Amino acid sequence: MITVERKDSFHLKISRVLQEETSHKLDLFLFVPGELGLNTHVLSEEAFYHGAIHVKRTYYSDRHHLPLVMSRLAGRGKLDPNQYRLGLSLYAYQYVVALERSTQTLLDAAREARQAEKKGEARPDSRRGEGAKGNNEVPGADEKRKDADPAEQLGERLDELCDLTQGILRRLRRQKPGDESLHRYYANIDNYLSWLTEQSLLALVAHLPRGSGYRESRGRLLAICRAESEHREANEYNSERVTRDPTRMSNKMRLLRRLIEYPVTLKQRNQELGGGEEKAVKALATAVVMAFVSMGLLEARDALGDITVLLVLVMAVLYALREVFKDDLRMTLWRWLRKGRPKWRRQYLDPTSNALVGRQLEWFDYKRFTRIDPDVQRVRKRNVAQREEVVLHYRSSSRMSPTRFLSGYDRTRETLSLDLSLLSRLMDKGSHHVYWLKEGQVSREAVEKRHLINLVIREAEGERAPILQRWKIVMSRSRIVDVELVHEEGGER
Repeated sequence: MITVERKDSFHLKISRVLQEETSHKLDLFLFVPGELGLNTHVLSEEAFYHGAIHVKRTYYSDRHHLPLVMSRLAGRGKLDPNQYRLGLSLYAYQYVVALERSTQTLLDAAREARQAEKKGEARPDSRRGEGAKGNNEVPGADEKRKDADPAEQLGERLDELCDLTQGILRRLRRQKPGDESLHRYYANIDNYLSWLTEQSLLALVAHLPRGSGYRESRGRLLAICRAESEHREANEYNSERVTRDPTRMSNKMRLLRRLIEYPVTLKQRNQELGGGEEKAVKALATAVVMAFVSMGLLEARDALGDITVLLVLVMAVLYALREVFKDDLRMTLWRWLRKGRPKWRRQYLDPTSNALVGRQLEWFDYKRFTRIDPDVQRVRKRNVAQREEVVLHYRSSSRMSPTRFLSGYDRTRETLSLDLSLLSRLMDKGSHHVYWLKEGQVSREAVEKRHLINLVIREAEGERAPILQRWKIVMSRSRIVDVELVHEEGGER
């Protein structure tokens, strides 16, 4: 299952779960409107790869209570203390990912309900960009309910979120470790989870419609937020100075988030491929050009005899030709040699044992639409008006070794962050006005210029049929406006 969601103003977060030791191939095709003027001279392939594509992998398990069980065993002295920290971090991280995903889904639904309330409409609750629901949603969440009142439907989902968050935090706090060093680690994680839960629920309260139909849900959310705040105060997790200053509190929680993620995030070792080959191509090109120049000099000397002004001019012309054709020949040989071959290698290491647990090869280049695979062309459904699109293609091929994973974990969760701020710089900042007639009066509204970017994703896992998805990304110069899944096929649904 592949999910795509808006992370912030310009970042897209593409997530997927990789299973067992089968090979995985991922292709991302970004169709950029030709009016932006994007090409290799404006933004090179290397600059986009290093500046816009960031990959992170973490351990993942669908047995959500396994990390907590392992941490409790370690807390009772039956496992190594490192296992306690690792198990607690895994449990906390999976809860954090699930809470953020579920909260974002409910925020989208709350915004739509609020807009419908303002317009006096009764639109059903929807989940735009259905990537928001997947394997990482809060464990036990039901499918979207149909044929229900929008306020009642959203209220049920909010109640479900409240029940799940309270249950997960209750299980975490059921047993505190006695060892001082382990208790300090537990306190840091409990402090962050309590704060994040409060912030997520407060965000939901702030975006809920003002109608009376949400009064009960709003009251329950606020009650949980007050309980979490009192919990942190009772345990003296934060000093009064930190509590009073939102900036200091946010920065402290950012550090605690890193504390949670560090033990569960695989280390990476990156390598750019082709360094030795590039040197060999450069040497070969120089040798070939110098051989022709030397032969030309010998022929010129035999033809002209002694050193004369004409011989000097001929030598100057030959050396000038050498400088011109040496670089051209080197670049031609280099492109021919590296065509279709991976440009980067990424190795994944276990954060605790430093054992190699997986490898990944990566490609990135500009493509012509006619050279894209037919299945991707079919999913894109490009028409005449879109023939000037520029296609950016990112590809990765990986294989993991679950036998070297942590006990009980045979999967990893890959999160690919795509930074589109590099494209926003090419967009116009201006806006224009739209006029319409309403009840005999002419109304005017300022609108900003937006661009539609298509993202086609193809994932192939082992011998399964590939999964193909097309996402519409509406984007302006200031932010990503909307992300929507418009087509999906293949794979095991």
